[in-house]
Amino acid sequence: MSDTGSPTKTISDFEAKLAEADKTVASFAEDDKSLFFLVRSFLRSYPTTIPTLVLIISVVAFGLIAPRFLAAGALSTVLQQVTVTGMVAIAQTLIILTAGIDLSVGAILVVCSLIMGNLAVNMGVPVPIALAVGIFFGGLMGWLNGMLVAYIKLPPFIVTLGTLSIFTALKLWYSHSESIRNADLVEKAPGLLWFGEAFRFWGAKLTYGSLSLVVVAAIVWYILNRTAWGRHVHAIGDDLDSARLSGIRTSRTLVSVYAFAGVICGFAAWVAIGRVGSVSPISFDTVNLGSITAVVIGGTSLFGGRGSIVGSVLGAVIVGVFNTGLSLAGVDDYWQMFAAGTLVIIAVALDQWLRRASQ
Repeated sequence: MSDTGSPTKTISDFEAKLAEADKTVASFAEDDKSLFFLVRSFLRSYPTTIPTLVLIISVVAFGLIAPRFLAAGALSTVLQQVTVTGMVAIAQTLIILTAGIDLSVGAILVVCSLIMGNLAVNMGVPVPIALAVGIFFGGLMGWLNGMLVAYIKLPPFIVTLGTLSIFTALKLWYSHSESIRNADLVEKAPGLLWFGEAFRFWGAKLTYGSLSLVVVAAIVWYILNRTAWGRHVHAIGDDLDSARLSGIRTSRTLVSVYAFAGVICGFAAWVAIGRVGSVSPISFDTVNLGSITAVVIGGTSLFGGRGSIVGSVLGAVIVGVFNTGLSLAGVDDYWQMFAAGTLVIIAVALDQWLRRASQ
């Protein structure tokens, strides 16, 4: 039963009131457009900017402090010194992009070099076959790390800490703690020393190992930035659960990342043999820390999802520039370590600051 005393509202009355209503809508856009916000967003979008600037500034600074530093010979020496560390840093970058870490890369490198040297020198296996077997075992050791991380669901830090000890024990057992001398390599397997051969370029003495670092960096950069696999690696590091829900086979991709990193370490073993001219089970003990230092200084986030192959190579060069520049300036070795540690802390603090740009 309707109340005949109250007026009846028509559709036109509601439309008239609707036209008078406030049409302001809620806005969730970022209001902070300050200079710091813009700089932080730019640096997050282009992570290689900071290591590039640091490298340029450090080269100029050390050139003023020690003029000998700008000589072609000194700069080429820096490139030779960082070749192996830079190549291992490329492998480390792949893993850190997935929010993991690999503490066994140095041990993998040494085991592969021992396999190559033992097969070629002591067993008379042709060098190409010895190289292929060594690189295969590098991928196999990386695959083992990946299986434990992806399918057994163990933390990468714990897994690679354990395999670091395992691979270190294996290299001492396999080599009987004996080195393969340069004279034996020259006589029986000179092909293993190929990356140590040098050539002249604009007055600088470069090795084929230094050139190989550029080639490997270019190949891995292309794979990460121009293929679906590379996009999957970034997605896993950014958010593992979201990547899984979007259809990415996260476990398989993680295993492939660790295996690929192992293959790169196996190839780096060949480069390392040419770099030092011998094969030793106790060589390159510091390459683990050196690779992580280069990756962090190069702008790759330890939390995954953001990083650059070029930045990691630049990070390795920066460390080499600091070490060589401080040596030429007469600074003691412990201050070189102090400088490297300071750079790592600053890089991690900067990474935390950049992460807030997306929050």
